[in-house]
Amino acid sequence: MTTVHIEHPISDFATWKAAFDRAASIRAEYRVRAFEVFRPVDDPGYVVVRLELDNTDDANAFIGRLRQLWTNRDATPALRGTPQVRVLDRVDRSTST
Repeated sequence: MTTVHIEHPISDFATWKAAFDRAASIRAEYRVRAFEVFRPVDDPGYVVVRLELDNTDDANAFIGRLRQLWTNRDATPALRGTPQVRVLDRVDRSTST
């Protein structure tokens, strides 16, 4: 499993979330298996998104599509600044018992 980790400042969470929800078809097209959205407790003007894909090739293709989307301010109205993106491979995971 490969994770795309994205973080960036936003101007308004409700506006950002609506745009994120409208991009569901893009996530489906690039076979995103799951996602999580986080907000720092001390910074409501920032989001962190983690999306799970099957492999690095899929992740890189998805990121390419996102970079195109991010240049369209109508499609990303609450985006501020340049998103920071990393592709992560999980090397270990544990849960509490």
